[in-house]
Amino acid sequence: MKRPLEFSHDFLREVLDSQSVALDATMGNGNDTVFLAKSAKKVYAFDIQEQAVTRTRERLEELGMTNVQLILDGHENLDQYIYEPIKAAIFNLGYLPSADKTIITKPHTTLLAIEKVIERLERGGRLAIMIYYGHEGGQMEKDDVLDYVSQLDQKNYTVMIYQALNQVNTPPFLVMVEKITSN
Repeated sequence: MKRPLEFSHDFLREVLDSQSVALDATMGNGNDTVFLAKSAKKVYAFDIQEQAVTRTRERLEELGMTNVQLILDGHENLDQYIYEPIKAAIFNLGYLPSADKTIITKPHTTLLAIEKVIERLERGGRLAIMIYYGHEGGQMEKDDVLDYVSQLDQKNYTVMIYQALNQVNTPPFLVMVEKITSN
C-alpha cells in the first residue's frame, strides 16, 4: 500500500505533461519541486525560509533542472507571480523537517493560497494537500482546510481523502481536489 505522499505524486503525475504549469506551494527540501520539474514545462515553488530555497536550488542545479522559478515568499502571494492556468499543485502543510519547528504553515495564509490555486486550476487540473497536523496549530489548520474543500461545489470539483485509519500519533493524510469543469 502506498503512503499518502507517494500517492500524492501518482495523483498529480496522471495530469502532468510537457506543457503543464505546476506549483509547489511549500518548497521545503525540494522533493516535490524536483518531482514536478521532471514532468512539467514550468514549476513555481514557494517558501518563506531562505534555507528551503537554498536547499532546493542546490538540488535543482545538481540535476540540471532549469524549468523552476524559486520564490522566497508566502504561498498566499502566488497571484503576484503566477498568471497562467495551473495543471497541478501540491502543499505539504506543517513545518520544514530538520529546521525551526516553530515556523509552520498557518490556516489563514494556507486557505488564501488554496483559494487562489482553485481559481487558477485548469479543467482536469489537480491539487494535492498533504496535511501534517501533529504540531501546535496543526489541528486548526487541518480543520479549516477540510471545512473549505468540503464546501467546494461538487458540480465543479471532486474532493477525496486518502488516510490511514489505524495509525497512532496523528499520521499525515492526503486531500485531493480535481477540477471537473472549465468554470
